[in-house]
Amino acid sequence: MEDVQASLDTRQIPISRVGIKDIQHPITVVNRDGSRSASIATFSMSVSLPHDQKGTHMSRFLQMLNETETEISAKHFHKMLADMVERLDAEAGYIELQFPYFIEKTAPVSGVKSLMDYQVNLIGQIENGHLASTLEVTIPVKSLCPCSKKISEYGAHNQRSHLTVGINCSSKLWLTELIKSVEAQASAELFAILKRPDEKFITERAYNNPKFVEDVVRDVANEFDNNDKISRYYVHAENFESIHNHSAFAIVEHDKTT
Repeated sequence: MEDVQASLDTRQIPISRVGIKDIQHPITVVNRDGSRSASIATFSMSVSLPHDQKGTHMSRFLQMLNETETEISAKHFHKMLADMVERLDAEAGYIELQFPYFIEKTAPVSGVKSLMDYQVNLIGQIENGHLASTLEVTIPVKSLCPCSKKISEYGAHNQRSHLTVGINCSSKLWLTELIKSVEAQASAELFAILKRPDEKFITERAYNNPKFVEDVVRDVANEFDNNDKISRYYVHAENFESIHNHSAFAIVEHDKTT
């Protein structure tokens, strides 16, 4: 049958990216201890298209996902990118996938165990054989306002916050390692299940560790600056303010290679 996508286009306009998005597919995440966790990821996959080709072969993206074992690690992700551009005969290719990642956490006093979920984005591209990828994780934490604590006779306003970090690594950095290092910079970390003694502990810990949104991004940035595995990063902190009808946010970006 005639391959219409491969026919000649005469408009002389190259396309930067063409592909598919919002495709859900099962994945396997490799953990630090060698175990594997199953999850569902939402994929977006695209390639560049030269000016003289009418269209790309959309079905090949889905064939790739269904024919290969979708194991998520830096090595396998880079191989997926390289295989995609080869299969679609493209000069550049892009893959972004989003998935929930679960860590079993132990409550600080009662010792009760529960699963805490974190949103992970893996963004990669290959252009003329050069590979690059960014790992992005959104980490929910607790923050307590230093100003509120200072001016109040008792108590202080506090809220749930999201720390979104994106990193480029020069060597392997495990998801659990990254998440724990970021959680440690907040007023307190979060847990899925807490008993009353745990609630007391977390409340008092946050009260004794107040931080502005500016403090949190600087503390995370300082942590990343001292981590030789991280070459580039951005840190975005958002506080869902409990006494305002708006959020407060701060961002730090740093390329350690320049």
